[in-house]
Amino acid sequence: MAPREIEEFFHAKIPLTAAMRVRVESWDERQLVVTAPLEPNHNHLGTAFGGSLAALLVLAGYGLLWLELGDAESHIVVRKSSFEYLLPVKGSLRAICPRPSREVMDEFKQAFARRGKARLELHATIEHEGKTAVEFRGLFVALRPQG
Repeated sequence: MAPREIEEFFHAKIPLTAAMRVRVESWDERQLVVTAPLEPNHNHLGTAFGGSLAALLVLAGYGLLWLELGDAESHIVVRKSSFEYLLPVKGSLRAICPRPSREVMDEFKQAFARRGKARLELHATIEHEGKTAVEFRGLFVALRPQG
């Protein structure tokens, strides 16, 4: 799926992403990278708002799982999450969610296919000026819709 199509899905299903002006920089077998400009996502200090940083990181994980499952009807939710804010972000927001190993992804997909439910912990970061500014860990659950 092309980055523009992914953006359109995000904007249609999660309206906040349009307000944040989220863009998909890239999606490949290694990672999903999503970005947003500072202008609609800044705080009173002129740096990135913590809520925007968190939202972008969660979106990167959600998006990676949605793309991996290839099922627009599946429900993906965050069960548990943690954020560590290491440095202020004074420019564009850029979240990187690496794809887990092939074995881990295969196990996740097989569990989803068998039970209609699977969970996976993902890690993502916000990078700024060549350094990690925010670290995220999230336990995501994918559910097949009932009925």
